[in-house]
Amino acid sequence: MSNILNDVVFYSNERVSLKELTIENYVTTDNLLQNKLGKVNAEKLPSQEGKVTKFSKGDILISNIRPYLKKIWLAKYDGGSSADVLTLKVRPEFDSTFIYYSLFRDDFFDYVMNGAKGTKMPRGDKNQILEFHIPNFEKSEQKRIAKVLSDLDAKIELNNKINSELEAMAKTLYDYWFVQFDFPDKDGKPYKSSGGKMVWNEELKREIPEGWGVEELAWFINNDKSGDWGKDQVEGNYNQKAYCVRGADINGLNGKGELKTPERYILEKNLFKTLDPHDLIVEISGGSPTQSTGRLAYITEQTLERFDAPIICSNFCKAVTLKEDKYFYNFVFQWNSIYDAGILFGFEGKTSGIKNLLFESFVTSYKTVVPPIELADKFYDFMTPIQIKKEKNLKENQELASLRDWLLPMLMNGQVMVGGVEEEMGMVAEETTEYGK
Repeated sequence: MSNILNDVVFYSNERVSLKELTIENYVTTDNLLQNKLGKVNAEKLPSQEGKVTKFSKGDILISNIRPYLKKIWLAKYDGGSSADVLTLKVRPEFDSTFIYYSLFRDDFFDYVMNGAKGTKMPRGDKNQILEFHIPNFEKSEQKRIAKVLSDLDAKIELNNKINSELEAMAKTLYDYWFVQFDFPDKDGKPYKSSGGKMVWNEELKREIPEGWGVEELAWFINNDKSGDWGKDQVEGNYNQKAYCVRGADINGLNGKGELKTPERYILEKNLFKTLDPHDLIVEISGGSPTQSTGRLAYITEQTLERFDAPIICSNFCKAVTLKEDKYFYNFVFQWNSIYDAGILFGFEGKTSGIKNLLFESFVTSYKTVVPPIELADKFYDFMTPIQIKKEKNLKENQELASLRDWLLPMLMNGQVMVGGVEEEMGMVAEETTEYGK
């Protein structure tokens, strides 16, 4: 037995004043993340009154544009959303978190997509969406099911928070040593602040520490590895399993979302293309008007442990190997600083409307500072345990997300009972969930 969504929620189009909005509490289809990953802050606020829908903590927000992107969020605070975001308010007799997880399924978004109108930018049909069937449980059981699933997501969120703090700590040290030039001198004092000699460099048009070099980015690079796509199943000599990293997978590889790298099968003779620790992956095709090509992911031993087969990159990415591993993390931070500054927008060409990074042109013309290898080595030693901890958390997140996604339909259709899951996972059921009503 089940309920239809229309009996469980109210569709709301109540308006909110722009005065009540900030970047943090304004939601659009752009800042709702793909693959059910929640949201990030919007880039700008709306300019016109009267077109922003009010939402409250505990409401469910779903992007009505391109349902296949699977954008959904359980509101953690009050705010406002754009017109292409559906705001669903859960009726008091149901638990908000349970209803959220009832919709947190691929089959829900497949259902929405099947009823969507349009081809280039399909739009979900609100009336059809409200006919989706929701499992029927007593509210107490809804809360118990929601508790099991939300505990898994809470652990994922905690791991992500830890990783963000680790990244911030690493970025602070990088800036301190390689941007402000206050690396430890021979006496352990901050170099520049303690009067270390700085010299003017005409190529960079700025002062750099005495003894540091200046080279094109290509100076760091030893060689590149061509991409491969293979087949989606074993076919003749295409029998070597590998995971293919596309531009769309770079954020997931870096821990900025779930990793959904496709499984492919390549020729044995092409196994030389598989990636090794200290390889770097650069997105060379794609991007958008607000996001340039050139996003970077980097591979460590722990990265490879997140996969049960070798990884390769697609032909829309480029894998490169550095001449010296000790410069690995220094190069990563340098590249990301250049990317964040928007410089790579100036090194893009277009083919059939698709932006392509002019990689060779960029790395052979862009000059940067080269620190002594001894200092790069110290930074490498500092970064290694941080990266190991980050990758451990990311691997655990993959396992937790897989467990959640396996449990979700089983709990919803009654194949698995909450009590057994709680006992297996060492959980203790509570009376309420964080957003439950």
